[in-house]
Amino acid sequence: MNSPRMTPTLDSASQLMRAREGRQLALAAKAMAVCTLLLGLSPFVSRVSEPVNISLVSLEVLAESLQGAGLANAHRVVEYRVAHGPFEHINELAALQGIGSGTVGSNRSVIRLQ
Repeated sequence: MNSPRMTPTLDSASQLMRAREGRQLALAAKAMAVCTLLLGLSPFVSRVSEPVNISLVSLEVLAESLQGAGLANAHRVVEYRVAHGPFEHINELAALQGIGSGTVGSNRSVIRLQ
């Protein structure tokens, strides 16, 4: 005859199922983190942007392409273009408030004037 200790109960079976599901979710979360890093979607992975012509591209493209520029500074770039025409020298971009030589320096590889 089976003793009560030896007979599995419905409660213990559901506890085992929850534990298994927890392990599966943890494994899925780890797999998702690895995929995210491999695809370069992590904020810790530097993004590589295509070169952008700062005299032609849209506000949104500027904000996404120039690392550290953001939407407010991209708006300043567009305002400058409207007021003064296309950029002729990269120093014009560095002179804009909020951009500066540091932002220009870190984005030099993606900035195109023509």
